[in-house]
Amino acid sequence: MPAKKKGKQQEVKSYLGRPTNNVKIGVVGLPNVGKSTFFNCLSALKVPAENFPFCTIDPAVTRTIVPDERFDFLVEQFQPKSRVPAVLTVTDIAGLVQGAHEGLGLGNAFLSHIAAVDAIFHVCREFKDKHIEHVEETVNPVRDLGIISNELVQKDLAIVNAKWEATNKIVKRNIDKIIAPRTLATLTRAKETLEAGKDIRSIQNWTSHDIATLNELTLLTAKPVVYLVNVSKKGFLKNQSKWFPKVKAWCIERSGPNVVVIPFSANFERELVDCKTDEERALIWGTSKSRSFLPKIVRAGYEALGLINFFTSGHDEVRAWSVRSGRTAPEAAGVIHGDFERCFIMAQQYSFAAFKEHGSEVEVRANGLIRDRGKTYIVEDADILFFKHNASGS
Repeated sequence: MPAKKKGKQQEVKSYLGRPTNNVKIGVVGLPNVGKSTFFNCLSALKVPAENFPFCTIDPAVTRTIVPDERFDFLVEQFQPKSRVPAVLTVTDIAGLVQGAHEGLGLGNAFLSHIAAVDAIFHVCREFKDKHIEHVEETVNPVRDLGIISNELVQKDLAIVNAKWEATNKIVKRNIDKIIAPRTLATLTRAKETLEAGKDIRSIQNWTSHDIATLNELTLLTAKPVVYLVNVSKKGFLKNQSKWFPKVKAWCIERSGPNVVVIPFSANFERELVDCKTDEERALIWGTSKSRSFLPKIVRAGYEALGLINFFTSGHDEVRAWSVRSGRTAPEAAGVIHGDFERCFIMAQQYSFAAFKEHGSEVEVRANGLIRDRGKTYIVEDADILFFKHNASGS
């Protein structure tokens, strides 16, 4: 009797950066470009946003709700006692200046704050305001993007050069004939990339060995970036921007055609946040529908981190959990509790689409759409999961 064909097993995705599911994004840019105002719109934390460089020295952290219509639908259906949406962890990092990689402007401390996050909101300033000085004296967001990017490249180059020299000595002494030469090849490629002024993330075909080697170095230019162009309120409302096409062209050239570049107005978002009622928001827009770009920005940051949602749902609680794309069912269980991953038995899984189509878990089960998933199952976005484990010894 012929052996049964095994289904094609999905490969677990390798990421540049930390492999953990507990990831966060940092807000980066020159001083006085609107970083802290933007951060304050995401958070109840009142981060200082005074008009002088380096007003933010210690990074502040907030967790902001990730908008998800699927979660809202589940809450509406189950009417649970508890509802817990997915959140995005955001760190506000003080402004960098030219020479930061050499320690200028408290640069080394701030660069270490960037190293501690897993992705970047890179904010640049298009608006003009005589009351808010620009650290470079004139407004030019393309130049500003180049300044920050160059600082990150130079910092990474110093790290890679040091590692390259140490590894090269090992290869020359013939101490390690297998791993060290491969590591040196990876470092040489990274070194050449940075010397050309390019980011590590701009290279699309790093191997799993390359990624493992580079991840040990916590490189700044390996982190995914969402570019945010802070325009004036007037320009935002009229959908007019002198600089946006030039900024987007620069970002595409640097990071490729799939780069995310979002125009927004920090001042306008602040006005919306400060509104107490829908009527007040309507007075700003002339309509009852808010056009805040914050949900779009938060979702972009969430996706930049490689995060997807899976749900646990019932009348006691509906909860959206965050897990990196490409992770297995036991790893997803570990997001809930480490013992669930260690003592994983199986997961019962069905899709949100199936639930929405059939209206209840009972009907989903009646139509045979609930599956038993084992340890190799790769969790998909919007899966609804129920984990079985023997963490209690039962």
